Amino acid sequence: MKALLLIDIQNDFLPGGSLAVPGGDEIITLANELQPTYDLVVATQDWHPAQHQSFASQHPGRQPFEQIDLHGLPQTLWPDHCVQGTAGAEFSPALDQHRIEAIFRKGTNPEIDSYSGFFDNGHRKSTGLADFLRGRGVRQVHLCGLAADFCVNFSALDALQEGFQVTFLEAATRAISAEGYARARQELQRRGAQIG
Repeated sequence: MKALLLIDIQNDFLPGGSLAVPGGDEIITLANELQPTYDLVVATQDWHPAQHQSFASQHPGRQPFEQIDLHGLPQTLWPDHCVQGTAGAEFSPALDQHRIEAIFRKGTNPEIDSYSGFFDNGHRKSTGLADFLRGRGVRQVHLCGLAADFCVNFSALDALQEGFQVTFLEAATRAISAEGYARARQELQRRGAQIG
């Protein structure tokens, strides 16, 4: 059983959004074309409370993209994005959602960020995604979405750790940083992910 994970294809990560990934909108047609070829399609959704501590706005004097320590974990400070109930948190209207069987929301705890669709960044709490996939008999996980060097990457790493065969669908991802993605790609391959 093979599942497609659509990672964070949300308005705030698309051109015009508050944390736009360069070329983010270019993946949507391919993401739509891929869906019918999978047994199961699942999506993740960044879903932050307005006072999320990963937001630079919550740290007076700090700027977006600065690095801080947040409760013992390294944290990049982001522009406010994907705030619960806002248009920016919604999936792109161009994304075909008819085949999405389940949506796993992440980043809901204001005290810790959550790049991966499986766990928060400290691996303190599971989203339940791995158990859901196992319960459906999934062995292979293919990932696409935004951003390649953050949420898609960390989701892929956690999928590997959870024992799934992982394929990273490179053509259907875009990165915030080319250098960051090059490093992430090497690590994914080293850990056994296929680049598709």
